[in-house]
Amino acid sequence: MKMIVAVIRPDKFDAVKDALSEKGYFGMTVHNVCGRGEQRGITLQYRGKPIQVEMIDKTEIQLTTCDEKADEVIEIIRNAAKSGKIGDGRIFVLPVEKSITIRTGEVFY
Repeated sequence: MKMIVAVIRPDKFDAVKDALSEKGYFGMTVHNVCGRGEQRGITLQYRGKPIQVEMIDKTEIQLTTCDEKADEVIEIIRNAAKSGKIGDGRIFVLPVEKSITIRTGEVFY
């Protein structure tokens, strides 16, 4: 089993969620986060003056899937989240040893 963690632009969240839903991937956990990548922040104009914004708002999506479907999920997220600009985000893939449903106690490996 794999956990896929995608950190994307907030304005791309609906596109990613809809693309995943169309392919049958509904379960996810979503967090509003902030951070910075290789660009080390951005410069914005405020009342005609440049201001440096070091921490940029992002959306983090976490979902788990079986090993066989991980590459498909990654491609769905990549295609829906891509704008072609610096700061599109990053996808992390982590192994999951097991998952337990709290209500029923069912265990998934």
